[in-house]
Parts: sequence; C-alpha cells; structure tokens
Amino acid sequence: MGEDNRTTSTCTWTLIHPSGSPHDLMPNYDIPLDYEVPVDEIPDTTQGRAFFVATIVIAVVLVCIMLVCGVGNCLFIASLARYKKLRNLTNLLIANLAISDFLVATVCCPFLVDYYVIKQLSWDHGIVLCVSINYLRTVSLYVSTNALLAIAVDRYMAIVHPLKPRMKYETAYWIIFGVWIIPVLIAVPSAYFATEHEYPHSSLGHDKKIFCAQIWSADQQLMYRSYFLFIFIVEFLGPVVTMSVCYAQISRELWFKNVPGFPTKQLRKRLQQRRRTVVALIAVLAAYVMCWAPYYSFTLLRDFYPALITRGRNSLVIFYIIDCIAMSNGVINTLCFVSVRNNATKCFRAAKIANWCSLTRVIVGKMAEDDIRTSSLRVTEDVECTRIKRNDGEIN
Repeated sequence: MGEDNRTTSTCTWTLIHPSGSPHDLMPNYDIPLDYEVPVDEIPDTTQGRAFFVATIVIAVVLVCIMLVCGVGNCLFIASLARYKKLRNLTNLLIANLAISDFLVATVCCPFLVDYYVIKQLSWDHGIVLCVSINYLRTVSLYVSTNALLAIAVDRYMAIVHPLKPRMKYETAYWIIFGVWIIPVLIAVPSAYFATEHEYPHSSLGHDKKIFCAQIWSADQQLMYRSYFLFIFIVEFLGPVVTMSVCYAQISRELWFKNVPGFPTKQLRKRLQQRRRTVVALIAVLAAYVMCWAPYYSFTLLRDFYPALITRGRNSLVIFYIIDCIAMSNGVINTLCFVSVRNNATKCFRAAKIANWCSLTRVIVGKMAEDDIRTSSLRVTEDVECTRIKRNDGEIN
C-alpha cells in the first residue's frame, strides 16, 4: 500500500472531504472493499443552493461564537481575576470552560471563517497552523466536557453529601489540572494525523484547493475506529451518564426531600437560589447533549456505516448543519454561565456603558450571592460560596 492510500478520520469539527466523501484521498485503494460505495456513485455536494445556504449558516454561527464567547468569557475571566473572593471551586471550573471557549472564539474561529466562507474550503495557512487549529479545537471540546463533569460532581458532593470532609486546596487544583491534562494527552492524535491534502476543484482539474483535517492511512482503520470509540465513551457517553445521575440526585435532594424543622424566610430564599442554579446547570447539560449527540451520531454512521452517508446528495450540507449545532454549544454555555446564572442581563440594562467597571463589580457580586456552597460547608443557610485559602491549605 502506497503512502497516498489514506482515509479521512474524525476531528472535533469537520472532516468530510469537500466532494462529500473521503474517497478522493485514496487514489490507489480499492474503495468498494473499504467503504462499499463506488467512486462514481458519490455525488458532488460542493455546488448548488443547499451548499451555499450551509456556508452562510456556518458563517453566522462562527461570527456569533466570536462575539458572544469572546466578549462574554473575557468578562467572566476578568471578573474572576479581579475579585479573589469569587474564586470558589465552581467558579474556577467555569473559568476553565470559559478559557477553552475563549481560545476557540479568538484563535480558531477567524481561521475557520477564512476556510469555510472566504476561501470556500481551501486552507492557505500552512501545515503548522492546520495542525495547531485541529489540536486546539479538540482540546477545547474535551476541556469543556471535563469541566462540566467536574462541576456536576462538585455540586453533587456539596448538596447530597454536605457533611463530607472539606476539600483540600491541593485537591481542588489537582482537579483543575486533570481537566486540562487529560484532553491535552488524548487529543494528541488529532495533531499527529492532521495534515494538508491538495484536491482538484474544477471538473477539468485545473483549479486546486487544499483540504485541512485529520487523515489516517487506510491500514490504520481499526486503530482509528478504536480511538473514536474510546473518545466517544470517555468524553461523551460516560460524562453524560455521570452528570445525569448527579443532577438527578441533586434534584431529589432539593425538590423532593423534606427539610426537618420550620423553614425560615432566609432558608426558603437560599433554597430557591440553589434551585435556580441547579436548573441552569441542568439546562447546560441538556444543551450539551442536544448539540453534540447529533455530531457523534453522524460520525458513528460515517465511520462504521459509510454507505448510508456517502450516497446522500446533501451529505456534506447535513454535516455542516450538524457541525453548526455542535459549535453553538459554546455560545449556550457562555449565555448560561455568564448571563443567566449571574443576572447579567438586568445589570447591563441598569448600568451605563461608561461605567463598565462598576457594572463588572455588580455582576460578580451577584454571582457570589447566587453560587452554591461547595462540599467544604457544614451548614446550608449561612454561606453561599467558598474561597480557596492558601494560609491553611483548605477550601473553606
């Protein structure tokens, strides 16, 4: 088998060849044996109204990501950096999610706009940036997943098991370290197999464009499928099941468990605050599933049952739409954590643009009031958020 015998793999965002199939990347391979679809039966989906509409849609989504995730997450990160009292474990985990989304919005999205919209599926920025953008997008997705999982477990321990021993300072930062180091390691294949491939654009073959994505050799198909199933279980199915169980137990604790004694007005207020926060977290989980389940489902079909995908005339357009839905998850996270959860909408309406420093102070103050206590707290009615204190080595 020659060096050019290759087949496209999975990537965090998009992998399908502009012809609508990975077959054009395997000129010397007996395609029907691998994908069961003859080359001449694969329709060209790069032309037509549907492809044009998909390009417009993805342009709008990318611009929204740059605006919402760029500005919103920058505001949240700046607030957390400015006010040390807000650095409880939950907010630090949200900050890591915000950092990953911010990097994608400011570093990756401009290149994606150029690739998808301006250059019409042609990468002109070199192999180094091709590898870097693929890797950064993959790491960002896994960091977001791990951060959401850590937040769910933290809330579960704080609400369902409030009398457990308090979390050590070192433990909290080991958790944050794990949120990043695991994605950095398991995303290495996305960088190793990312490359450029030149393909003919016109029917005569005179015009050429450059395709940028992960490309695995055909004899590594088993390795790729095993890797994808590993990622699917570790970074999607497993976290979703775990988060669902955590929030189910939290909901039972907050809505269906009777509190002994007579609830005071302050207790009822605290309970309502916790319920609102949990509802926001459940909404984030639901949005994550709705955004990424179609992507993983499509990828499973494409890689394990390719005949169902490659024969479709608008398969690339469908993938573009699914890709847009997946990418929009960062926008939803930003709106939920920075706006909904912190009452930022009301603050923005009430504040003047020139007084943005005071506005930030109001926003982060609201966030501190509405936050749920962590597992280090032994009472539920007096303290709403905790801070990491370096002097005693504990979160308290």
